[in-house]
Amino acid sequence: MMVPVALLLLGALTAVAGPRLLARADWTDREPVVALWVWQCVVAAVLLCCALSMTLSAAAAWQAARGHLFATAPSGVAEAYPLAGTGPWAATTAVALACAGLWSGAMLVREIAGARAGRRRRRAELLRRAPLLPGEEGAADRLVVLEGDRSDAWWLPGTPPRLVVTTAALRRLKGRQLDAVLAHEQGHAQARHDWLLHCSAALAAGFPQVPVFAAFRDEMHRLVELAADDMASRRHGRLTTALALVELNEDRGVFGPGPAAHADVPQRVDRLLTAPDRLPARHRLRLTATAALVPVVPVLVALVPGLRALG
Repeated sequence: MMVPVALLLLGALTAVAGPRLLARADWTDREPVVALWVWQCVVAAVLLCCALSMTLSAAAAWQAARGHLFATAPSGVAEAYPLAGTGPWAATTAVALACAGLWSGAMLVREIAGARAGRRRRRAELLRRAPLLPGEEGAADRLVVLEGDRSDAWWLPGTPPRLVVTTAALRRLKGRQLDAVLAHEQGHAQARHDWLLHCSAALAAGFPQVPVFAAFRDEMHRLVELAADDMASRRHGRLTTALALVELNEDRGVFGPGPAAHADVPQRVDRLLTAPDRLPARHRLRLTATAALVPVVPVLVALVPGLRALG
């Protein structure tokens, strides 16, 4: 039973240390895409620790599970895992982790179903306010202009996707500012940020008492906006993108006194205007490779007894 316990301890350590190290890092705002990848690797490692611990606990609790797990393993590998005679703790751990996994899946299904229902409602409202013209039925990436007094632009996922902008935004955005806003929304769509937001929201809703999942959700919401800002700024310039954010959000009170619904917009504008240069390519590659190794550690911990037996 030592390996399942070690995996649980490793998962707890990763869940505590990962967010703290990322919070102290000074490069996450400079490289939001890399930070998104690192966060995904940390959460994947935590989930992998739980899944592997559940599997080995089930093998320790039930002979049938042990037989299936080591059915194709070479001779001596099964004996290298001291799983027999572990008492009731193995079954309790396996059942608890299995229930947590099922709950995570149920939360993800609920999140995706709710998002799809919301998209259907918004798509129906969009068709009501902006009916398709002849010849537009099969058009992809259709830009839809809606009458509206509030400056706004958003990407509506689906098949086909829709890029929506209001007439108020068209009046306020000047020159390439509109292109920057559209590039920002297209950046969300190309990187499939909606899936990151759904997965992080499902984990945070399913396990509200687990800080790593709440931090994962909050950072996903923040980092996807920074990543989309960077995509727009690389195409149209940081100043143009910053001015477009100001024009798009000025009438919402985000720059005025008191709290606002989009309180992160001023920080995003400041970042675009004062952000330092990107990290060197070698540094980005090193961070990416190091993060990719984090989910490998639980696998190595689970395989150590078997590898020793084979060696």
